[in-house]
Amino acid sequence: MTTTRRHLLRSGGIGAAAVATGALTTAPAQAAAPADSNVTGGNGSHDKGGTAGRPTATVADLLATPSRSLRDGTVAVVAGYRTPGDGGGMTVRWDADSALAPNGGTVLRPKDRPGKGRWRRLHDGVVDFRGFGLFDASVPADDALDAMVEDPAVHRVEAHTDLLFRRRHTYRRSRIVLDFGGRTVHTGGIERNTHDNPFGAVLFFQGAVTGDTVSHVLPAEVIERTDAFPVPDSAAFEVGQWWAVQSDEVAGGGSDERELQKMVEVTEIIDGTHIRVGYLNGWPLAAGRTVTWRRVEPVVGARVDNLVFLGAGQDTGAVDDEYTGSHPVAYEYAVDCDVSGIQATGTFWPVIMRRWCTRYRTVRCGLKNPPTVMYGGAGYLTQQIYCLYGHVADCTSSNVRHLNDLTASAYCQVVNCHGDGDDEGGNPFTTHGQYEHDLLFDGNSGLMDIANSGAQWGNSAKRITVRNHVCSWFTANTKITDLTLENVHVVPRPTFDPAGTLVINADGAQLRGCSASFFAVAQQSARSTRPTTVTDCAFDLPKASVLVQTPVTAPVHFVRTTFTGLDGNLLRGSGPVRFTDCRLVGAPQAAPLVVGASEVTVDGGSLTDTGIALSAVRDQRISVGGGAALSGTNAAKALLSRTAGTAATVTWDLADLRSSAADADTAHVRVTDGRNRYTAVGARLTGGRLSLAADAFTGTSSLLHTACTEEGVTRKGLPADGKRVSAAAGNLIL
Repeated sequence: MTTTRRHLLRSGGIGAAAVATGALTTAPAQAAAPADSNVTGGNGSHDKGGTAGRPTATVADLLATPSRSLRDGTVAVVAGYRTPGDGGGMTVRWDADSALAPNGGTVLRPKDRPGKGRWRRLHDGVVDFRGFGLFDASVPADDALDAMVEDPAVHRVEAHTDLLFRRRHTYRRSRIVLDFGGRTVHTGGIERNTHDNPFGAVLFFQGAVTGDTVSHVLPAEVIERTDAFPVPDSAAFEVGQWWAVQSDEVAGGGSDERELQKMVEVTEIIDGTHIRVGYLNGWPLAAGRTVTWRRVEPVVGARVDNLVFLGAGQDTGAVDDEYTGSHPVAYEYAVDCDVSGIQATGTFWPVIMRRWCTRYRTVRCGLKNPPTVMYGGAGYLTQQIYCLYGHVADCTSSNVRHLNDLTASAYCQVVNCHGDGDDEGGNPFTTHGQYEHDLLFDGNSGLMDIANSGAQWGNSAKRITVRNHVCSWFTANTKITDLTLENVHVVPRPTFDPAGTLVINADGAQLRGCSASFFAVAQQSARSTRPTTVTDCAFDLPKASVLVQTPVTAPVHFVRTTFTGLDGNLLRGSGPVRFTDCRLVGAPQAAPLVVGASEVTVDGGSLTDTGIALSAVRDQRISVGGGAALSGTNAAKALLSRTAGTAATVTWDLADLRSSAADADTAHVRVTDGRNRYTAVGARLTGGRLSLAADAFTGTSSLLHTACTEEGVTRKGLPADGKRVSAAAGNLIL
């Protein structure tokens, strides 16, 4: 047994460390060691054949041992760094041939400073700042950090005290965990950053870009949602390699407008000119576009956990803050690099900055009170550029620019994150508009806008889903395709947006169970194959607000949706609008809806103290039926009408409706001029008037009013029956 232990101690490996530590630390302090052991004691002696010395008390005691008396492979147990039991204890081994630079923790040189010979710490890959004599934030810990991270035998670095860092560190290191144990990291007096550099973090993990580049013109279209990509020669690629791939700019678009920018892994060589990657492309690429591949060697599995971070800088919001400010973590060309438990205050650049990252988690992080929310790129909790498969969860922010920014990213999720203090317009949730796709936001709160950073990047996004969200402002009215909102509630807030604004793009948008005050449908793109629908929602519209904006040409379908507060609201777009089982509520003195849609359909539901006034700026068709109920009155004294003085042709299809006027002056239908093709079959009208002027039914106009029940209705101005008019017969007049 003695021979075996001596052999292990002299081997100096990880296994030796484990055995030696166990054997030495479990024995009593004065216990005798075997005659052939190799252990130094606290009195600086070296046992050469009799008894073992006592364990060494401190690192200073250890280094006081004359190097000339030490035999190669000697092992010492140190009880503490400065005092026994202070947490900085260690087991070390004398390496007589080592000339490594001493670092105060894992490589120690005796006080007599030999050219060769070092105490090498024996560990199982887990090291601690206390093992470098760091017990508070009174002195910088940068050298110790470098020593531990750059040691390939270390896989976990721990902190058990507050720390001070004054340098910005860049590491190529993979498979390492930095766990700060919830302690505070200070950065006062940190070195200056360079201009516009959000990667100048205290901890910057950066993969390497190799010289391998493949650039080629696409011979045919690359379809959407494919993982098979054409290449000139697949022999240039290997399974398991990582490549940063990007398309050229969109012709005629913004200077940074690209549909494809991701770091992907090669998963299969399909044939001589095709490879498969671990990514389903989100946007089609036309033949003739140029795609460039750059091989990278990413950082893998570098994780940062559990710290309180205090940002440095002038805290004035001045431009100089970009140089003097500090932030904890950045990644570029990184895979499986997670971050958790960072709570930051006063950082200038994003707390967690990522670019060209794939597969990662950012959880339980927060940011409060950055020095500015106005400077672009500053004041973020996390920014992610060209990222894939990210998961951001359980994060919070207060008074920041953005809690979460996803730029040119895909297949990411943001879950249970909450931003407050956003009255300055620093919306917590945003995407840049650089062709993001397939993103999910679930269970969050705070202002939100999507794809709204400007035409330079394309103002485009696709398949964004937002569920269970609460905020006071939400805009998604740029080129956003197939937006899905579920249970999103925009609540007016007097300190920011009293209107409670929700705006969407009519390009496959689908809303379910949402509510807002100001709600509007816009349109800037027409890429989707699915309809734009608004289902089971509720909106309390401000007076005269535009519900459907002028550029909207896509059909918009409202289903079982309630509109209250109606007073002169407008539907200006030319696209068809359909209300199915909806409830529209105005007030007796409020103006009716003004509708410019080429077609408007009311199928069931009710209109109370409001109505529809067709603008007749174009030929229009209105259909009301399915048991729809119209009641009350409005400022125009007409429940269904058209604007006077236009020559457009309006087609009226009225059937299976119930209309009850509140007073004798209110018309169920008022048509006084223009060209009209009117058909009413099976309607039931109660009270009020039916105003169909003869001047509105001349020439090619027509009027058929039959099988209707009129109870207490005053007919006003109806033309006499003739070749194109039939209104006198076939009705029940009560």
